[in-house]
Amino acid sequence: MAIIALVSAKGSPGVTTTALACTLTWQRRLVLAECDPAGGSVLAGYLGGALEGPRGLGELAVGELRDGNLERHFWSQLVDLDAPRRERLLLPGVLDPVQAGSVAPLWHRFADFFADLERGRPAYDVLADCGRLSVASPPWPVLRAAALVLVVTAPRLPDLALARATVRAIARDFVAQRVPTDSLRLLLVGAGHGRFEVAKAMRLPVIGHLPDDPRSAQVLGHGGTVRPNRPLLRAAAALENPVGDLLERRAARLGHPAVAEVSDAV
Repeated sequence: MAIIALVSAKGSPGVTTTALACTLTWQRRLVLAECDPAGGSVLAGYLGGALEGPRGLGELAVGELRDGNLERHFWSQLVDLDAPRRERLLLPGVLDPVQAGSVAPLWHRFADFFADLERGRPAYDVLADCGRLSVASPPWPVLRAAALVLVVTAPRLPDLALARATVRAIARDFVAQRVPTDSLRLLLVGAGHGRFEVAKAMRLPVIGHLPDDPRSAQVLGHGGTVRPNRPLLRAAAALENPVGDLLERRAARLGHPAVAEVSDAV
């Protein structure tokens, strides 16, 4: 159990849609944390704003700054996406720039707390939707604490060029912070070049490839009935296996952390 961060290059599609599809289809207990400083969209989109009162990362920051009792505030800010099972939970993102300013100084605190959830009873993974890095105060501490960082991109040349720049930025930060760079993977969304061709060109493993599925994307973005047999949902569910394999390998070697070398071609 661990933090799995998803990030996109400028203009790349589907980070929130991908994260939500995984949250709704994976078998493990998950918290989907909307950590994009530009704002969350699941509450207003997929859930149609159907909650009474404010809830989410901004309110969590206010509570933490007020009394430092993060654990108590955290569980009260979650939305159960599969009530009442509490196996697929949502921490909604910030709603306005003022909230983003309150969150920025707390990314380290939130990252540590998310990481500790794997030792809870019950334990949870955290899927962190980190959005784009080209924003003010990106959630670098969450990315550094993640066991797996998935750079979401379309497999087309313009998108891959932007993804390459994003991968380089993350790798530079990780090396400077002495964080292993072997957590980086590409996740392809939509039509374009094949995964093996992309992996070879980018010199970075591709963990999966999600298909174009406008009907499912519409439901995940704006609400409606999620149909697990749709192509996007099936591919998102299948992604749990390679992610789980990587997390198991990571757990087996936790006692021997090392900073991996980054190829100049990344």
